[in-house]
Amino acid sequence: MKDSLPGSLRIYFSGSIRGGRADAQVYHDMIEYLKTFGNVLTEHIGRLDLVDEREMPPCQIHDRDLTWLKSSDVIIAEVTTPSLGVGYELGRAVEMGKPILCLFRQTDDKRLSGMISGSPGILSVVYSDLEDAKIWINGFLKDRQPDGKFK
Repeated sequence: MKDSLPGSLRIYFSGSIRGGRADAQVYHDMIEYLKTFGNVLTEHIGRLDLVDEREMPPCQIHDRDLTWLKSSDVIIAEVTTPSLGVGYELGRAVEMGKPILCLFRQTDDKRLSGMISGSPGILSVVYSDLEDAKIWINGFLKDRQPDGKFK
């Protein structure tokens, strides 16, 4: 597991890897902003040269990411590009009672799944650009303690 600073908010960022990397720059920019709030356990998702971890056995990816998910205080997911893995992570996070923020960039050809937007365990928001996403992230994280609860 990636080390985190004691007393630091542990953030699990989720975004599409195998479902498509069209938003890799968006993930990178969001993760850079999230790092101002705490430790991003899944910082690798924002790597622009990520090739989807083809060398790792799938069970190793699953176990590593589930360990990070369990140890996180909050989950933030960019869900504009549909991903089975992100949906799986969000479902597990809801079961764990984790605070979850999903960010969706509205386009003419994409709509957010009703399983995400309709979940009472997920705060789903529509954003227009990175500055708009930062406003939502700030509101979601600004008063969080390292256990994910509000101060």
